[in-house]
Amino acid sequence: MPINTTFQIGEKADAYDAIVIGSGVSGGWAAKELTEKGLKTLVLERGRPVEHRKDYITEHKAPWEFDLRGQLTQEEKKEYSQAVRIGYLDKTALHFFSKDSESPYVEEKPFVWARGYQVGGKSITWGRYTFRISDLDFEANQKEGVGVDWPIRYKDIAPWYDYVEQFAGISGEKLGLDYLPDGNFQKPMELNVVEKHLRKRIRELYPERYLTIARAAVLTEPIGERAPCHYCGPCWRGCSTGSYFSSLSSTLPAAAATGNLTIRPFSVVHSIIYDPETRKASGVRVIDSETKETIEFKAKVIFVCASAMASTQILLNSKSEEFPDGIGNTSRVLGHYLMDHHLGMDVNATVPGFLDRTTRGNRPIGFYIPRYRNIGGASDMPDFSRGYGFEGAAYREGWSKAFGMEGFGADFKNKIKEAGEWRVGMWGFGETLPYYDNHARLHPTETDEFGIPKMVFNAEIKDNEKRMRQDCLDSMAEMLENIGCTNITAEDNAAGAVPGFGIHEMGTARMGRDPKTSFLNGNNQAHEVPNLFVTDGACMTSSPCQNPSITYMALTARAADFAVKQLKSGNL
Repeated sequence: MPINTTFQIGEKADAYDAIVIGSGVSGGWAAKELTEKGLKTLVLERGRPVEHRKDYITEHKAPWEFDLRGQLTQEEKKEYSQAVRIGYLDKTALHFFSKDSESPYVEEKPFVWARGYQVGGKSITWGRYTFRISDLDFEANQKEGVGVDWPIRYKDIAPWYDYVEQFAGISGEKLGLDYLPDGNFQKPMELNVVEKHLRKRIRELYPERYLTIARAAVLTEPIGERAPCHYCGPCWRGCSTGSYFSSLSSTLPAAAATGNLTIRPFSVVHSIIYDPETRKASGVRVIDSETKETIEFKAKVIFVCASAMASTQILLNSKSEEFPDGIGNTSRVLGHYLMDHHLGMDVNATVPGFLDRTTRGNRPIGFYIPRYRNIGGASDMPDFSRGYGFEGAAYREGWSKAFGMEGFGADFKNKIKEAGEWRVGMWGFGETLPYYDNHARLHPTETDEFGIPKMVFNAEIKDNEKRMRQDCLDSMAEMLENIGCTNITAEDNAAGAVPGFGIHEMGTARMGRDPKTSFLNGNNQAHEVPNLFVTDGACMTSSPCQNPSITYMALTARAADFAVKQLKSGNL
């Protein structure tokens, strides 16, 4: 379905009921829900237009069709030095990430800020894993006296998880765990033979641990024109069949079908305009990235969904006489409590046997081992709070095993063609506690090409996370040894401990019950500006170790429903 990209500029700018800043996971959901509820909605996207299917220009290219087989040149590594640090960027998806010159920032402490400036945002390149969070997560801050209490509980968001999962299409296996709630799943993808063996052995030796296929926004059953995954593999290049969820394939076309959607690319949001007479936001100030013209768009409701750090930059830069530290920021918590999942806890091993079996196709997801620390009883740890989960996969070594092998000639080449041993790799995702001094702020003098102050990042993992990392590596290595694996390596990759590396930035405009200690209430509504909503990762009050995007989707749909009801009742 084509997306309506009609531009409305100048005098027509007052014709909107709602403005959504950002067109990715959260922005797409805001657009869908607001338009379907009858609101004329403008979506502002900083980057270029991208058309589903047509603009996935590398989707099925073979390695030999790329210069250097897809590896970046030294010049490209310089141009994209920020995004390169996430570890997997190459020519196959380079066009979906921004250059350093397009997104300058200052690192007082190391921080990775990977961004994609296009309609669809990072929903084109995301990892697609979707796990609900539970009351174990919602109640943790209150029980431990850390940060502030979440203003909602699982019962408040559960119906919205159901709602967004049914539309997005989530495949997965039900486990019946209260700390990893089951969802509205399509049939799960299948574990391979070695993963099934690992699952069986883990359950025999560790009854509190589960290995399951990852729950993911990848279809195994059709939804409308979106087809089930056909295991082609390179998801991060775009998915023409719509088999994985993106705003381009799903929410934005649904919004366009209402006739209420306008998308405006090349629109760099400078700030949100505050009206002191109504004590509400009256619109959004935009700089056209092509003409450098400043334009103001008006609306009754504003949803900020630009991604956590970009949203916070916009909010901080939205200054007025009443709010000199950023719109709605009397509490001065905006920008603080920056969180991300810490990664780089990598464990690898050889799995003996099964040499008569191999895999077929390119399954787009791996397996998942849910959190098994600090979930109650004997699992509680004296040295650290919260926990971690593992993502991973078992696979047979291919030709790459030849690196470091001795030999030459025909026998060497034939040996390379033979499948190698079975290996298993696992990567830990750990929760980071909300610390006030982990923060992002605006630079007092340095700006980008649009005159917008650069963001300054000052964040790091602390002792709790460091102790968690050690336990994560030790417990996983021990488990693999006990179930019969060999050649086990457990590595703490320091790069993965750098905030931003996980691309799960959270917390800088957090939800809470008290306007003195939080920016948003339980409906993702700014305490001090009632028609302003923030529903991306910035709203998170803590950072449960589960991949967070499905929570952003559910919170966005819930907040949009609330906002429209408030608007129609005259409260906004």
